[in-house]
Amino acid sequence: MTQVLAPFPDMLPMALQLAPLIGARIVPIGWRHFPDGESLITLSGDVTDCDLAVLCTLRDPDRHMLPLRFAAATARELGAASTGLIAPYLAYMRQDRRFSAGQAVSAPLFAACLAESFDWLATADPHLHRIPDLDSLYSIPARRVETAPALAEWITRSVADPILTGPDEESRQWVARVAAQAGCDFEVLGKHRSGDRCVEISPPAAAALSAGTPVILDDIASSGRTMVKTIERLRQAGASPPVCIVIHAVFAEGALADIQAAGARRIISTDSIPHETNGIRIAPLLADAVRRLSGGRKMARNVRKTQADRD
Repeated sequence: MTQVLAPFPDMLPMALQLAPLIGARIVPIGWRHFPDGESLITLSGDVTDCDLAVLCTLRDPDRHMLPLRFAAATARELGAASTGLIAPYLAYMRQDRRFSAGQAVSAPLFAACLAESFDWLATADPHLHRIPDLDSLYSIPARRVETAPALAEWITRSVADPILTGPDEESRQWVARVAAQAGCDFEVLGKHRSGDRCVEISPPAAAALSAGTPVILDDIASSGRTMVKTIERLRQAGASPPVCIVIHAVFAEGALADIQAAGARRIISTDSIPHETNGIRIAPLLADAVRRLSGGRKMARNVRKTQADRD
């Protein structure tokens, strides 16, 4: 069965890295808007009898949701045997319960929408805080890949005497793994959030921060306030300007400029979301997950075919 990789327009650079790793040919997804704002989705190539994987990061999930469903449905109408989704950044992981009366619990609702259109899902470091794993949320096979090996390799190669800092307890799961693989010390600070842009960070305790190069690591930078406050705390403790590493560069308007103004030595991110700070590639990490997921689909089809032949 032929493997096809169908990237949304802004994901073509990653597709060019990923396609040879999974043995796929690229069929780009065309996406244009009519004057009234409606989307026209086009699969620019033959997808008959193929295992098709759509490549789309979900930095702006509300804008992408309908086009994603259109792409998956069109692929099936044109004869694709299966449709998977590679979403390097997976959205709607925050609202996993009803925090106030009347609120939508959007995490499972979004998961159900994706499961209606796709046979499997591959993503990188989703924000698993209160959700124990993707299998508890998604009804389709879903595999997460850890970016820790790529982050640790970059830190080892690019930063002298790194001391990792996590801005809050949620970041411990990434910071601890990266520190172990990079062979360096780490500290996790405390955070209190009282609003979307109101954050307080506890002061660091490790004296080593003033001796080495501080490296702040967080999975997502959206408003940038957590990163800004962490930089301020480190500088107040006498640390040198920190290197800031973000797994998913969401960066709402003004966030990058705020982090730079706070005194970051350098800001770098993975390419899970296309952004000017990208410097760490994760296509090789995603490739293994895609091979396993698409391979599982092939095995399931072969079993069903064998059973049908026997019947």
